[in-house]
Amino acid sequence: MDALLFSVIGMSMIVALRYLITSGGFAFATRIRFPGLYSQQTQQIRREILWSLASALIYAAPAGVVAWGWQHHGWTQIYTDIHAMPLWYLPISLATYLAIHDTWFYWTHRWMHAPKIFKIFHAVHHDSRPPTAWAAMSFHWTEALTGAFVIPALVFFIPIHVGVLGLVLTIMTVMGVGNHMGWEMFPRWLVHGPAGRWLITATHHQKHHTAYRGNYGLYFRFWDKICGTDLGLGDFSHTHRYQRGGQQ
Repeated sequence: MDALLFSVIGMSMIVALRYLITSGGFAFATRIRFPGLYSQQTQQIRREILWSLASALIYAAPAGVVAWGWQHHGWTQIYTDIHAMPLWYLPISLATYLAIHDTWFYWTHRWMHAPKIFKIFHAVHHDSRPPTAWAAMSFHWTEALTGAFVIPALVFFIPIHVGVLGLVLTIMTVMGVGNHMGWEMFPRWLVHGPAGRWLITATHHQKHHTAYRGNYGLYFRFWDKICGTDLGLGDFSHTHRYQRGGQQ
């Protein structure tokens, strides 16, 4: 039991630091790229950080159990020997995890936009108007619970190399933060090209935060397209009003 508690506490620190470093890095990039973009949102950012750190504790609990079960009991399907599975399985497992996570996110996210559910689960996240790089994990604890168990549950059923699992978590973190920071980090040729018609970037997710209905996906536009909830791309033209020196 001491080992389990240590694992959960350790994972809490890791998740919290991952959030602070990643969101802080993107916030710093925003300050350089668009000085003054967050200048009127100091109180909002403080609130986002507090909610996000609380969410980090919720996300860390099942992750700590997984780490403990993997290291001490071999309960999971996580493997370290890269030759334990065919090499072609590495990208397949990555795509599988992202696809399943995206599916879960789309349907729970869409469900949370039902009016009565929204007030309880999702209103905290949309209190960020507009969201900043600190808002990616700014969830009410009820919403945090809906997302905290997805990846930890998958490792009990679908084999994945520990390095690929790390890549899944990295993609989840970078896209979660990048999609909320108020400007587009990817080049125009990608966002508006063939890849952009299926991949979600900040320009697509910005539309969700302005229209609320639609654009519910996390990584891919697949479910939005087949369910008729794809609203297209948003508009970041307002960010070009911010020049170096913080003047609007």
